Amino acid sequence: MRIRAERDDLVDVLSRAGRAVGVRSPMPILQGVLVSVEGRSMKVTGTDLDVTVRTELEVEVMEQGRTVMPARLATEAVRKLPAGAVVLQAEAGEIEITGGGPRFRFREFNVEDYPKIGEPDLTGAVTVEGSEFAAAIGQVSVAASTDDARPILTGVYFENEAGKLRMVTTDSYRLAVRDLPSVDAHMVGLVPVRALKELARSIGASTVRVAVGDREAAFASERGSLTARLIEGSFPNYRQLIPESYPNRVVVGRDALLEAIDRASLVAEDHIPIRMTLQKSGIELSVTRQDVGGETEHVEAEYSGEEMTIAFNSRYLNDGVGAIDAESVILDVMDPLKPGVLRGEGSDDYLYLLMPVRL
Repeated sequence: MRIRAERDDLVDVLSRAGRAVGVRSPMPILQGVLVSVEGRSMKVTGTDLDVTVRTELEVEVMEQGRTVMPARLATEAVRKLPAGAVVLQAEAGEIEITGGGPRFRFREFNVEDYPKIGEPDLTGAVTVEGSEFAAAIGQVSVAASTDDARPILTGVYFENEAGKLRMVTTDSYRLAVRDLPSVDAHMVGLVPVRALKELARSIGASTVRVAVGDREAAFASERGSLTARLIEGSFPNYRQLIPESYPNRVVVGRDALLEAIDRASLVAEDHIPIRMTLQKSGIELSVTRQDVGGETEHVEAEYSGEEMTIAFNSRYLNDGVGAIDAESVILDVMDPLKPGVLRGEGSDDYLYLLMPVRL
C-alpha cells in the first residue's frame, strides 16, 4: 500500500478516526486504525468495539492495499512533518511516513487480526441540522452519569415525543430533557453519551443523518460515519419526576445568575451547597464553609410565590443554568425538599431538573 496526500488532510482523517480508539485496550490491535486504499480513496477506521468512526480521503494512490497502523503514533508523526505532500506506505511489516525530509518508521499490526465491522445501518435515518444537534447533545450530556457501575445512566435516551425527537439523560441527582421540534423521528434507544460527545469532533457537518436500530445507533455525514453500540436495559421512568405545576416561580437573568454562582463556587465545594432565598425583591444567594468563610449577594429577579430558602449543589446548578440558551432563566419550585426545574424564558424545548440539598 502506498499513497500521497497533503499533510493537513491526512492528519484530519487519521485524527478523527482515532477518536474512537481506546486509550487502554486489552486487545493491542485496537490501538491501531485500519487503513484501506482502493481506487482513489483512502478509508480509515478506528474502533474500541463500542464506538466506531470511519473517515475517507481522496488521495493519490500509487499502490492499493490495507494495513493497520498505530493510531496515535502515526497521527502525531504526520502532524509533525513539514507542511506539504506526505507519502504513506506499508510494506513487509513496516509503516513508513515521509514528507519534506523527515522519515518515520513503525511496525504495522497484522491486518487479519483487525475485527470485522459491518457498515453503518442507516435504515430509517432522519436528517438533522448539525449545529442544532450538537448543541442539544451538549445540553443533555451535562446530566449524564460518568459512573460505569450504572451503565444505564451513562447514556442519552432517544425517543419520539408527540412527533418530535426527544433526548433525555439523568444521573439520579438531575435530569435533562431536550426536544428537537424540527425532527420527526420514530426511534427508541439508549446511546452512550461518550459516543455522542465525539460526533461534532469526528463527523460534524452542516447536516447529519441519524438512525437508531435494535443494537446500534448510526450517524453519518459528508465527513464520515460514527456507530455506537446501544446500552442494554430500561431507562428510568423520568416523566414521574416532573411535576405538572409549580406554586413558586423566579425569573432571573442567565448571565447575572451564572456570575453569582461562579463567585459562590469559590467558597463552595461539591458537598457545600449554595443557598437561594427566594423573595419578592429577588434572590439572596449565599454559601458558608466553616473552615474558609462565606459569600453572600443579592441577584435581581422577579419572584412570585411564598418566601423560601432552597439549596442546590453548586456544580449541578451551574451546569443547568449554563446549558440554557436564553437571556432569562425560569426556576420553578414546589418547596425546599422537592426538585427545582430550570427552563429558558420563552422556550419549552429544554428542561433541567435538579434535586435540592437538605439543609
